[in-house]
This record gives sequence, structure tokens and C-alpha cells, in this order.
Amino acid sequence: MIYLLHGPDELTRSEALAAIKAQIPPDVADLNLSILDGKKLKVDALVGACEAFPFIAEKRLVIVNDLLKHQKAGAERDQTKAFLEKIPATCDLVLVESDEIDKRNALFTWLKKQAEKKLATVREFLPREGAELQRWLAERARQFDTTLEPRASAKLVEYIGPNSRALANEVQKLASYVGRGGKISVDAVEKMVADGQEQNLFAFIDELSSRRPSALPSLRHLIEDGQAAQYILFMVARQARVLLNVKDAANRRLRPDDAAAQLKMQPFVARKAMEQVRNFSDAELLAFHDRVLELDHASKTGRAEVEAGLELLVAETCRL
Repeated sequence: MIYLLHGPDELTRSEALAAIKAQIPPDVADLNLSILDGKKLKVDALVGACEAFPFIAEKRLVIVNDLLKHQKAGAERDQTKAFLEKIPATCDLVLVESDEIDKRNALFTWLKKQAEKKLATVREFLPREGAELQRWLAERARQFDTTLEPRASAKLVEYIGPNSRALANEVQKLASYVGRGGKISVDAVEKMVADGQEQNLFAFIDELSSRRPSALPSLRHLIEDGQAAQYILFMVARQARVLLNVKDAANRRLRPDDAAAQLKMQPFVARKAMEQVRNFSDAELLAFHDRVLELDHASKTGRAEVEAGLELLVAETCRL
């Protein structure tokens, strides 16, 4: 069997790989497992690993990391495909891709066709969202004999985002805090999860990008809590550049995942930014970007006070 495991959800992808590795008898696992780096892998090395006869086991397992990402079109790829068509029955080959795949890649399209014939397994691991993410978090908490309250679950996602690995770590930490049979509440999340100013800052950036009136009180709370105004401005400037780039991608009718790959950002960030840029016309977004640059320059040359400038910028952007 040939497996292709790809997609940005690193935790779930890793768990799927662990389940495949668990099929090898533990006492001979080290003798029947090869892990190869696709960045520098030659076809001869792949053939040698896959054709080696298993030791006191039915099959060998060969894992190749990021082969599709690094292998260029041409003779090398053609030779790889030719070998995959006749891979020995004594070998399971797992191709693991940590980054987004170019789905026009010849190996990817061939593997998809093999999967349709049940001759391969292709699995894409995308970040969970919405109700699916909430169900997954609740199940994760149950594994530790705890209950995750819905509001606490929503707060956890607000703090952490959809990163499965980070969320799983926080659920485990919260479960240890409340103990077996306990309930994970909003208070527990607020107390135990590393939120602080950084998460509040991200929430403010989202409010500003969505042009919500709540951005102004959020800004004031950040400053009252001691967040440096110059750092807030830096983050606003960074977001302005993100929105400009995503607006351009949207105007070129790129899908969010394609925009994410092109702009080298996480897919969920691109999807959120695609929603946010709908709140701006092209001219409005360019004016917002220029206004941020003007404030940055004026603050560094002593012609403007950053806190007052930020308040005015937010008020103008959110039409207050």
C-alpha cells in the first residue's frame, strides 16, 4: 500500500502516521522501518529501502518526508512514478508532506487516481473549524475524564486559534488542573491558558480588520494594560500589508488556499483575511495602508504621538 498524508494539521497528520507505524510488531519495528528525507532522496535509495526484505515480519515500512515538495519535474520524477507502479507487496510506503502540495504535481495526480482504484490512500489534514473543532475538543477532554464546557471551548479557540497541536496541549494542561471528573470552565481557561496581552492584541487586530466599532475600546484596554503603543502600531502595519496582499489575490480570483500557498501564510489566516478585505474597497484599503505608514513615520520623527494617532486611525477606519 502507498499512503500520502498531507495538509497543514500537523497533529492529526502525525497521529495518522503513528497509527500506521503501530502496525509493525514492536519487537522488530526498528529493523523494518526506514525514514528518508525527500529533499535529497535519489530514486536508487528509495528503491533500495522499499525492496529490502522484511525481518521476521510481513512488511517493511518506508516513510519519506516532503518528497513531492522537493522532487522536480523530469527524469527523477518519472523514475519515481515508474517504481511506485511496481512497488513490492512486502513494503508499505508512506509519503508525508508537511507543507501545501501543488495539486498539479504529476505524482499527486497519479496517487489520487490510484486512491480512486483503492490502490493507494490519500488523506488531506486540514485545520478543523466551527462545530467540528468544538466536537473534537470535547472528545479530547473526555479522554482525560473531564468535561469541556462549550463556552470554555470557544474561549480556548479564541485564545489559541485552530492549531490542533497547541489546542491538544492546552486541553491536557486544563484537564490536569481540574482533575479527573472535573469541568473545564471559562474561568479555568482564562486562568491557565497563556492569553495575556498578545491574544488581546490579536483580537483587536481582527476587530480593526473587520472595521468593528469595538476595536476602539479594545485599543484603549490594550494601552491601559500596558501594551506598548509602538508595538500595536507595528502589528497594525503588518496586518495592513497582509490585507493588501490578500486583496490583490482576491481580485485575481485566487481561492483562499491558493492565496495562502502563494503568500506563504497559514490557510486559516488567508481565509479570515479574505473575509475581512470584503469590508474595504481597493481605494479604502490602500488609504488605510498609507495612513498607517504615515503614522509610523510621523511617530518616529516626533511629529505625532502614537497613542493619539492610533485612536484617530481606528476611529477613521471603523467610521466612528
